[in-house]
Formats: sequence, structure tokens, C-alpha cells
Amino acid sequence: LLRADRPAVTATSPPRSTSIKVTPGEHNLGIFITLHKRDEEQYQLTHPAAHLGGLLRGGLSVSVGDQCYTTCPKTRTKTILHYLEEGWLGKAQNRVEGVVFKYDPEKDDKVRIADVPEKDVLARIAGNWKEKVFVSFAPNFKTQIPLIDLTPLTLTPKILPPATSQLPNESLRYWAGVTEAITAKQFGRATVLKTEIEERQRRKAREREEGGVEWSPRFFVGSVTPLGRPELTEDGEKALKRLAEGEWAIEESKVTAS
Repeated sequence: LLRADRPAVTATSPPRSTSIKVTPGEHNLGIFITLHKRDEEQYQLTHPAAHLGGLLRGGLSVSVGDQCYTTCPKTRTKTILHYLEEGWLGKAQNRVEGVVFKYDPEKDDKVRIADVPEKDVLARIAGNWKEKVFVSFAPNFKTQIPLIDLTPLTLTPKILPPATSQLPNESLRYWAGVTEAITAKQFGRATVLKTEIEERQRRKAREREEGGVEWSPRFFVGSVTPLGRPELTEDGEKALKRLAEGEWAIEESKVTAS
């Protein structure tokens, strides 16, 4: 029951390569984490833009060359992470640099590491975001302490309910035909099925508009929220609790968006 605004995707096709840039949608303001055992501290983590390359060569690669931020108004701390652009020769790849500092939530105007006064810096972060990242603390920043080591980690398998327990409008069932066509390399058929689904979505949206009906999601309060932070309805709270207990069955929605 996670919801995020659709990412924005742009593509460039310079000679001999194709690159796709994936950025958060306008309503996706990041990830929100609340620490209940620390006096309800809430941290907002924004998403950096990612670049997908190697599509034409058949060797997909992901790179990040952007900045992202973590803020906590309660503790008045902010982190700026700068994912460095990859160079052509001699420059280390997947490098990240960052700074943790005291900030004023009412005047949040520090957007680059260079903007932060040295007197406000609490810690510095540096490393390779695909391998090891280190942190050093004020005032001397001399000791590099391991923050995270990704090298021994493996991808955790997703826990999914059986297809028979999923609702008809859940992604795996809803887009099953498109997925199967792509897997079978039937790209023309995949395009046709995708177009049919999108046209059905548009048709139902027009019908709601003509009937003066405002769409209300079942599990979330509002289609989007101004703060970019999803809020669960009563149905959403119940479903989340049941899923955490391994109870997959959910009553089908009487009304769907598409």
C-alpha cells in the first residue's frame, strides 16, 4: 500500500547510445519516516534523478548525477547529498558527497554543499553509493567511520500475495497481458494492450467528469496531497494491518478508477 506520483521520464539519444532520465513526479515529494521512539521526529527524504543507459547495447546500467535532501524540522537538521556526475577518464564512478548541518526550517535556503557555513556543519559523508559510504564528525572530520557497506548485500525477494488473492485492478493483474506480451517479445501486441487500458482509463475519467463525480481513492485520502505525504483511509489502515499479518484477502472495490 505504497503510493507515489508517477515519475517523469525523458529520453535522449546521442550518437551510439540512448539514455533515459527518471525523475519524481510533481506530487512526489519523497519518503517520509517518523521515529515514534524519538518524540515523533519526522524526516523527509527527497529522490534524486536517475539515468538509465545501455538500452541499445543490451547492458542496462543505472547512474545518478543529482542532489537530494533529508530534513527534520523538529531537530533542525538537514542533509545534502550530491551524487557526482561520472567523468570520461580517470574519475571515480558512483561517488557521493554529503553534509549534515543545522538549518532554520523557516529559512530553508541551503541547496548546495557550498552554501553551508562551516560553523553549522555537524558531519560530512563521502564514498561510493554502490559500495561503501563513510561519515566523519565535527569539529575535525579526521576519522572516517563506516556508515554503510553495500558490497555483501543482496536483493531481498519481494513478498507478494498469490495472484488469486490480488484485486483485478492491482498492477500485476491489471497489466498482466502487457507484461506477458513484452516477455514473449510481442511488442506490437503489448502496445495494443497498453493503448486499450489507457483508453479505458480516459473513458472512465470522462464519464466521471461529465457526471460531476469526483474520484475518491479507497485506501488513500485524496488522489494527491499537497504535502506529498500519503494518508490512509480507514480501509487503508485495515488493509495495511492485515497485510502485515500475512492476510492477503481484500474485498473487491465496488467502484474502480479504470
